Amino acid sequence: MTILSPDQADFGLTVPVLIIGAGACGLTAAFAATEAGAEVVVLERDPLPAGSTSLSSGMIPAAATRIQAEKGIEDSPELFASDILAKTKNRADPDMVAVIARESGPTVDWLKYDRGIPLELVVGFRYPQHSALRMHAPPSKTGAALMDALRSAAEAAGTEILCNAHVTALFADGDGRVHGLRFERPDGTSEDVGCEALVLACNGFGGNQAMVEQNIPEITEAIYFGHVGNQGEGINWGLELGGVVRDMTAYQGHGSVAHPHGVQITWALMMEGGFQVNELGARFSNEHQGYSEQAISVLQQPNAIAFDIYDDRIHALGLTFDDYCKALDMGAVKTADTAEGLADATGLPADALARTIAETQAFAAGEDDCPFGRDFSAKPALTPPFHAVRVTGALFHTQGGLIVDADARVVRQDGTPLPNLFAGGGAARGVSGPDVSGYLSGNGLLTATVLGRLAGRAAANQVRKA
Repeated sequence: MTILSPDQADFGLTVPVLIIGAGACGLTAAFAATEAGAEVVVLERDPLPAGSTSLSSGMIPAAATRIQAEKGIEDSPELFASDILAKTKNRADPDMVAVIARESGPTVDWLKYDRGIPLELVVGFRYPQHSALRMHAPPSKTGAALMDALRSAAEAAGTEILCNAHVTALFADGDGRVHGLRFERPDGTSEDVGCEALVLACNGFGGNQAMVEQNIPEITEAIYFGHVGNQGEGINWGLELGGVVRDMTAYQGHGSVAHPHGVQITWALMMEGGFQVNELGARFSNEHQGYSEQAISVLQQPNAIAFDIYDDRIHALGLTFDDYCKALDMGAVKTADTAEGLADATGLPADALARTIAETQAFAAGEDDCPFGRDFSAKPALTPPFHAVRVTGALFHTQGGLIVDADARVVRQDGTPLPNLFAGGGAARGVSGPDVSGYLSGNGLLTATVLGRLAGRAAANQVRKA
């Protein structure tokens, strides 16, 4: 039992707002709560805050930001919301989508200009199904850099983060009001801390094999490219307290993780004219549908392997991503002056690979139509030298979770909020609908930061009023 009666607690300390998890969601919530006048403590199970954020590409999509305006990019929350809903085939909650889209721009501007997070607009290509350039990321375009910046901002703000603090139980009364929590240190000792409001900023359940098998069995055999600490505790605590969950079958996959190197290869390579082939040297899908659902397409190929194929023009773009440079240094990128040479370097059948490259060149020239419905004509045809990376599909993080309202309060089945419980990030239901195909690029960090800010601010305001 992970929900205990308050009379079982020994609170040596009580803090107005407690936050579980020191990733993008938790630290954003801490900034917002502190700004709203509440004392905050963040608990992190790891020795150093990192989590799933550090494994991401560090990109936060947002509409109508100051950075977009400076670049002359026209965008709006309404257009962003329309893109999110279109990707989910209108299966996400439209009210929450509207809230998330509306708050995305103010959240990114606040992080950049008020909190000093070095975000810049990613230009040069658009991710699948985004109608405008709206990805904001650190210069290196890595989640590790984003986490470094968030940690530095937390230190500058004096945010108290207790690391090596694994929360094992909550103390709550019969109506779902949380009185505090118990956390365990690596040496096995435990401490109880009281609170007036609690924010669940811990991620989803991707590291919990049993929950993955129960909710998303199609991805159980894939590599898990998330944090092992994502065990779903936040979701289960919310359920025990009377909250409800939705879209537990939703998740973010990725169809381009260098294998066996374990490095994410940016989907920008596909969006700029690259394509994927299987071990037979043949294409098998429309790579522009989205990198999330492409994970399933890749996993369905022989040995669950595909190869990213592209040329020097696209290789130069890849070099602007730190993760791609890392893969290059590890020897994951193969290069040759001819299709036959690339086949030798990768072990692909030479005739089939040459034929596939020639087909895509014909598609780009408008001489033939792609059988998978992809439009190649907007980008130049590939020209030698060619490059390839051997990849597989992976599970990045889950998108289902606790239903929250516009203030990130966890709600019951009847729609009423629990007394003092808030959630964001992977603990809360995302805006990706019910399956892998609804994930619009950046949805994870979008809801992590936006719901984190909403939760922190609302929790602090509730405590102040009380």
